[in-house]
Amino acid sequence: MSDRTIVLGGGCFWCTEAVFEQVQGVTAVESGYCNGHFPNPSYEQVCTGETGHAEVVRVSFDDQQISLRDILAIFFATHDPTTLNRQGHDVGTQYRSGIYVSSPEQAAAAHGVLQEAQQAYGGRVVTEVQPLQDYSRAEDYHQRYFARHPHQGYCAAVIAPKVEKFRKVFSSRLRKA
Repeated sequence: MSDRTIVLGGGCFWCTEAVFEQVQGVTAVESGYCNGHFPNPSYEQVCTGETGHAEVVRVSFDDQQISLRDILAIFFATHDPTTLNRQGHDVGTQYRSGIYVSSPEQAAAAHGVLQEAQQAYGGRVVTEVQPLQDYSRAEDYHQRYFARHPHQGYCAAVIAPKVEKFRKVFSSRLRKA
């Protein structure tokens, strides 16, 4: 098994984490923060918008089972990459759309898929591709949030439809039970 990792910001990390936990070939998903200017921020600090961090998920995957291109295709299909610093009612720079890379190969793949997304969305994609900086893991209560609280209001109204969309559009990519 060849394990790889990419960091993605698609709005609220609970939503992005819930989708990638369903993906065949994904070996781990962790909610966290990155690319800010404040060391080891708390959720409350990130929510102010003053730390510069994005809410992200660190997705580890077996590249023998799923490619980075496929991970990025799922990413673009399960959030709105055309809204600047916003996903639905979640507003602020911490909810920006971003791909945070750790190698030239990841950057090349990200820019390639981003270019395809730009064509598909008529040039309206605002997703940033940046080198990963200052990643820190989010607090324990954020990890596997949807799995632990599927009936909580936000989970039922916002996250569940995104997970369902993934399950319909990417049925061949579903993790086997």
